[in-house]
Amino acid sequence: MADSNPDSKPWHKKIDLIQRGDRSPTPWGTLTFVGLRLLDLPLQHALLAPAGLGSALLARAGITRAVTASTAVLHTGIPFVDALGHPTSALLFVFACGSAAKQIYWQTVLSYESFPAGAAAAVALYNTVMNSANGILSQAASTSSLFSQPQITISLPFLTSPVSIPLSTLFGLAMYIFGLTLETVSEAQRKAFKDAPENKGKVCKVGVWRWARHVNYLGYSLWRGGYTMVATGWIGGLLMTAWQMWDLSYRAAGVLDGYCTNKYKEQWAQFKREVPYKILPGIY
Repeated sequence: MADSNPDSKPWHKKIDLIQRGDRSPTPWGTLTFVGLRLLDLPLQHALLAPAGLGSALLARAGITRAVTASTAVLHTGIPFVDALGHPTSALLFVFACGSAAKQIYWQTVLSYESFPAGAAAAVALYNTVMNSANGILSQAASTSSLFSQPQITISLPFLTSPVSIPLSTLFGLAMYIFGLTLETVSEAQRKAFKDAPENKGKVCKVGVWRWARHVNYLGYSLWRGGYTMVATGWIGGLLMTAWQMWDLSYRAAGVLDGYCTNKYKEQWAQFKREVPYKILPGIY
């Protein structure tokens, strides 16, 4: 379904933490964002360890844990990795590291707009809350993806014994890799286009930007959904993907559509005719 109807609410009334059109330096915002994203990593490790913070919180709440220290099967020889106990927990920690690295790269290399400390803190904390929720849910027996069906058994050199992995974990991993790659590539392509002097004042419509007008939001939705799918299974992952797509297509894309309409005028109108899909190529 092509996007033919304009947004029903004025774009400037929708929440947007990015300072569109303002390119003044915000070093404190960058430092805040980078610092908070890095601080998220030890927190996620603590939440994911079978005898760590997540287990303690679940025990205090009287919730049965899915993974305990006695069921740990990781044996890589790297203490902080083996402390996570299970391949799924290790994978979620890798996801936290990968998303932090990508977002720090975005802020320090790819982004043009100002990013005040307050906005930086809000974005960083949102990611920490989402990551933490995934980590805790993955540790609870009632919500962990470890019991998602169907499952396959794998045997690898760094496992002390064969382990069953849900098919949803593999699907979520694919979503995470593709989504994070798509978001990064789209933003890098846009920056390369904008940096070329001959493209000053032009709308970026090269590469993956021919797929959808806000294709980077599709990438974010996919990796966020994949992250949750690895943590909680099919239903949680699909719901998170759908939520992120709805939120970004309505709120963030609504703000950006209004900003670009004001800035590019007929160019943006032409781009919308050439690329009728807002976020999901061929569908919406």
